[in-house]
Amino acid sequence: MKMTKIKICGMMRRADINAVNIAHPDYIGFIFAKGRKRTISAETAAQLKERLMSDIKAVGVFLDNDIKEIAKICEDGIINIVQLHGNEDKDFISSLKRRISCPIIKAVSVCTPEDILLAQTLPADYLLLDTYKKGQSGGTGEAFDWSLIPEMEKPFFLAGGLNEENIGEAMKCGAYALDVSSGAETDGKKDIHKIINIVRKVRGD
Repeated sequence: MKMTKIKICGMMRRADINAVNIAHPDYIGFIFAKGRKRTISAETAAQLKERLMSDIKAVGVFLDNDIKEIAKICEDGIINIVQLHGNEDKDFISSLKRRISCPIIKAVSVCTPEDILLAQTLPADYLLLDTYKKGQSGGTGEAFDWSLIPEMEKPFFLAGGLNEENIGEAMKCGAYALDVSSGAETDGKKDIHKIINIVRKVRGD
């Protein structure tokens, strides 16, 4: 049985990097989507990436960003994987794939199983299943009904309201990886104890 992987998203500070270097998740996330509370600049992300342990992969989270901007951040080695959270369609993803060598994750706001089945036809390497909330693309801090997840052909990340309490149950959904952001925070900042506990629970330590 393959071990579920874990991603801690929303790295903003040196303290966040220090925490994940200790906890050692498989992935961390830098948010480049404009106007989000955890958004950072490419320059800040580059500085944080330099401090990140080399075997932890960095994911860049984008929301309808310009394709040239995404490609530049990949080319500069700031991220290892691209995560698209906006209205990026098949043509956009195909064009981006021709520009970069990084794998691509496409986020899906889940209302029905059909939303997921349709997204599986996109040329992304992975899907990320997240909670649907009108007028909001991810970052809701709320879980969706995991029973909506159909039999999956494409590996997927599971996001939306994951925390220390429900991470064990989330592992039963067949996800390739679990994606935690606000559930690893206290008072809006990453909490090293929560991060360590979440990673330990996923790893079965």
